[in-house]
Amino acid sequence: MRIDLPVPLKSAAIRGLLALPRPALRAFAGKPVVIDGNTLDLEAQAVLRMLALTREPEFGMGPIDEARANTIANSRAVGGAQPIGSVRDLEVAGVPARLYVPRAGSEALLVYIHGGGWIVGDIDSHDSTCRVLAEKAGVRVLSLDYRLAPEHPFPAAYEDCMAAYRWVAAHAADLGADPARLAVGGDSAGGNLSAAVALQAAEEGLPLAFQLLIYPATDPRAGTESHRLFREGFFLTGNLMDRATASYAPTPEKLADPRYAVIDAEVPAGLAPAYVCTAGFDPLRDEGEAYAEKLMAAGVEVEYECFTGQIHGFANWTGAGRSGPAAVARLAEVLKAGLAR
Repeated sequence: MRIDLPVPLKSAAIRGLLALPRPALRAFAGKPVVIDGNTLDLEAQAVLRMLALTREPEFGMGPIDEARANTIANSRAVGGAQPIGSVRDLEVAGVPARLYVPRAGSEALLVYIHGGGWIVGDIDSHDSTCRVLAEKAGVRVLSLDYRLAPEHPFPAAYEDCMAAYRWVAAHAADLGADPARLAVGGDSAGGNLSAAVALQAAEEGLPLAFQLLIYPATDPRAGTESHRLFREGFFLTGNLMDRATASYAPTPEKLADPRYAVIDAEVPAGLAPAYVCTAGFDPLRDEGEAYAEKLMAAGVEVEYECFTGQIHGFANWTGAGRSGPAAVARLAEVLKAGLAR
């Protein structure tokens, strides 16, 4: 029987679990999980066990409206109440968006594109992530609420994000930002869209100083070793990936389009420096690393980092435990450095 907790109770349960002394947490989580030379983070392992015991619905599965509501609820449960200077909802090139301004103020701006397999997720599901990045990096963050599949398959999401970025590049001052200090970034599907936006920005000569690609989806063929190793049991499953691909890119032509399959895209001159990170227990690990290697081979300035013990989705873990918030703090540190150039 599934145990369906309201968000405040679920959040309290997760925080309480992760506040246990490490020996107690280990007893609950079970023996260490070691795969491909990496050891699963203890906190991630404990929460995965908790989700299994409470029969939490599989991420992104079930009726689409329920999957979207569950994504927001679960993100809020681990996100916590994060401080921010100010928040304002607006519309950018017809795309709903949310602007976060840190308490210290800033003229640097990150255009953030949320994850969720192009089918779930929105500006609410990634609210805490954007707040933390804004405050800890000391940058403005503009989060985009692009159209989702299956109602709006490829290239709808890409077109929304590209239109919004063109507007930002032309109207940065309207957002209190310096056009010389713009970044684009996102997680998972948002990492894919961010990479595609960065490629097109370079093609068009739009200003872009930095890319923040968090466990990006880059190769729809899904044939890597990490896809085989982590298809089940580590939050992001093969079922969700299959559903996402079928919903977003339902034809061979869409699957092969380099605006989606960015691993096959031409790397234009002047592509912005990139930080690419992956999680050690994530099906997307190897394709993220392969994209970083592709950019490096093309002469792009790239920093690659694997959070070896983490699972997919750690960028939403801003308010529970220690390892998730520490990883997001690292992302903010990288973003701050990338926009301080």
